[in-house]
Amino acid sequence: MATSADLTFPPLIPRTVLFGNPQRANPQLSHDGQYLAYLAPNEQDVLQVWVRRADQTEARPLTQEPKRGVQAYLWTYLPGQLIYAQDTDGDENFHLFRVEIETNTVRDLTPFPGVKAQPLGLEPERPQEMLVALNRRDPQCFDVYRLNLVSGALAPDTENPGSIVSWVADAQLQIRAAIATTADGGSALLYRSDPSQDWEMLRHWGPDESGNAVDFSHDGQILYLLSTHDANALRLLALDLSSRQETVLSEDPQYGVDDVVQHPTQRTVQAVGFYRDRLHWHILAPEIEADFAALSAVRPGEFHIVSRDLADNIWLVAYITDDGPVYYYRYDRTSRQSELLFSNQPELEAQPLVPIKPISLAARDGLTLHGYLTLPLGGETPLAAVLLVHGGPWVRDVWGYSPEVQWLANRGYAVLQINYRGSTGYGKAFLNAGNREWGAKMHDDLIDGVNWLVEQGIADPQRVAIMGGSYGGYAALAGLAFTPTVFACGVDIVGPSNLLTLLESIPPYWTPLLAMMYHRLGNPETEPEFLQARSPLFAADQIEKPLLIGQGANDPRVKKAESEQIVAAMRTAAKPVTYALYSDEGHGFARPENRLHFYALAENFLARYLGGQAEPLTDIPGTTAVVQEFPGT
Repeated sequence: MATSADLTFPPLIPRTVLFGNPQRANPQLSHDGQYLAYLAPNEQDVLQVWVRRADQTEARPLTQEPKRGVQAYLWTYLPGQLIYAQDTDGDENFHLFRVEIETNTVRDLTPFPGVKAQPLGLEPERPQEMLVALNRRDPQCFDVYRLNLVSGALAPDTENPGSIVSWVADAQLQIRAAIATTADGGSALLYRSDPSQDWEMLRHWGPDESGNAVDFSHDGQILYLLSTHDANALRLLALDLSSRQETVLSEDPQYGVDDVVQHPTQRTVQAVGFYRDRLHWHILAPEIEADFAALSAVRPGEFHIVSRDLADNIWLVAYITDDGPVYYYRYDRTSRQSELLFSNQPELEAQPLVPIKPISLAARDGLTLHGYLTLPLGGETPLAAVLLVHGGPWVRDVWGYSPEVQWLANRGYAVLQINYRGSTGYGKAFLNAGNREWGAKMHDDLIDGVNWLVEQGIADPQRVAIMGGSYGGYAALAGLAFTPTVFACGVDIVGPSNLLTLLESIPPYWTPLLAMMYHRLGNPETEPEFLQARSPLFAADQIEKPLLIGQGANDPRVKKAESEQIVAAMRTAAKPVTYALYSDEGHGFARPENRLHFYALAENFLARYLGGQAEPLTDIPGTTAVVQEFPGT
């Protein structure tokens, strides 16, 4: 086996640079343009919300979370007031907290144990109110509540009949549209002209169609929809609620709508993003054509508008590239000039990062698969390689900086990301090709990717690993169990091992989605043998190669039993497995101490079986990991 000493690779990028907290991230401009907020670590390296006046450079922390960093926040339309979300140790029962920036006063606005809060709507025309969805009455569904942002009073607004999974409010902050699941695994568009009226169904999407409501026009007469009906890929439509006529605003025959840009007060649709190999913008509003032209000339990469003031004079714009940090700019629409605010991780600029290349290949049944290939600097082909599998599975990999990809490439591995069938963004035919194909054709696509790497002379077939999180973790388990001779080792992060117990243990608020999940995975009530055959747990005795598993103890989606049952099965079968359990994490590793610990484990695990380079594994203060290692026989 080749070792890192046999090859020439660039210097190691420290794991603290790749997996530590960003220096500053997620900036947002207050709606009046007076303040800039962003996320940054405090002296204890816990992400907090920081704020400064927009015309100054000195910032101060607004929040004082003691252990788990803030991940999401938003400005209200009241001057000087922020809302942020926080859960407990990854349980995803988020509470909403109000912060007054003049006093740093923090108040829990949804102080209900075991209840998840979802912000639904804020409107400049009703600045003292906010709509919030809570599963307080029934853990399985979310009702709408009206929250007074001054007093904190919370009052019921709209009760969920049990099947509604998303709500849409108009410019007056009235709930007038909703998406409900249907018994066939599809969904329905519900509408009412005002809250005093009963719901009526405007459209039904079957289980192989996709649809969602985006927003109302300012006058409430148009409802913007994303839908695949009468098309292959998600189109943006304008539904006239008086005539019930639909107008296509933007579409692509193969790629679905990925982003919709609207005016901050007029609610008009100004641009639509389609994600092909890279992001492409379709501009609908002539008034922003010069702005987009100016933004595209600022620097290479993909740009996204992340925040705008209500006057629509100042935009905050993020530039994403594959081999560097995210750069945030302040764009003045009057002068069409851009000013660099900061990058999220400036230390990345001095590191030997590598480009990510879009690729495509033919699956064994002729289906075209798209993905991304990243090659290390140095080393000789054929290389050791890692097949990095995205989660979901109903999402997709995209171009841009990825700490995992750059980490693996820097350690000397070719990295392949395949958007296997069932991934979103490529149209409904591609999505539906993944129905009932967990561990089957979806897995074949991954193996076809490995074979392509070998045929291209890129990968050494004896030194390929499979790694991923969530569905990607399942794919890693399936890879070792169902194709035991293909991979040299596997890394599973919060992946399910048994599809039967996965479907039995979902969070209660996923219950309305069960019919859809049964349609796409299989029905445990009528076909348990089918799901058992697609579950790596029942083929654990077929695993030959070493496995590393990382799991959050409080994961509400993939319970820790999913990891522990396959660890137990592998121990019984005397198979090599290492298991790391983090007591204060959920579906992934939010705390930097735990991220750094797990990726240190994974790095040295991969080096042992693939021969890449590795930074030594040292003690990481603050991690809550409990690691069990079973060498097998």
